Amino acid sequence: MRRQVTELLTPEGLLLRPWQPDDAPAVLRAFAPEEMARQAGRPVTTTAEALEWIAGREGERAAGTGYTWAVVRDGAALGSVAVTAVNHVHDTGWVSYWTTEAARGTGIAAAGVRALARWAFEGLSLHRLELGHRTNNPASCAVAVRAGFAVEGIERERLRYGDIRYDVERHARLATDDVNHG
Repeated sequence: MRRQVTELLTPEGLLLRPWQPDDAPAVLRAFAPEEMARQAGRPVTTTAEALEWIAGREGERAAGTGYTWAVVRDGAALGSVAVTAVNHVHDTGWVSYWTTEAARGTGIAAAGVRALARWAFEGLSLHRLELGHRTNNPASCAVAVRAGFAVEGIERERLRYGDIRYDVERHARLATDDVNHG
């Protein structure tokens, strides 16, 4: 059973909602650091590009292939959580997340991913959620673990940024995992 939901609340008091055009300044702040700009896949340096990024997320939602949520506290978008590459043949999805620099280390990403996972299992009827992070990114690993994703292994030289290749640690969470029933 798939149900349309436009907002999610976390036990920590965060609101997850679709990205809106008014969030363009937060998107620009998020993609300003070189590390984030590289991961965006394309430039997000102007308001127009931020609005294109937001429109792209809405397009995925409309197509049913991806659901990206702004993580909001006190009216301010501080991060993003997403389940994309949604596959209803295998009931799987790919999870990603980021926060603005000011929100890093505050638990916002982990809380958002936990809420996203609950919704993906219940609202989208997915069975398996996967995510990956570079092995040299311990903060992202900590988010995955705090959000209940089990380590599954290393994908050697999975990502390439410029001339450098990076190993990726894969994590997954299943709808049947104990973390979902506690």
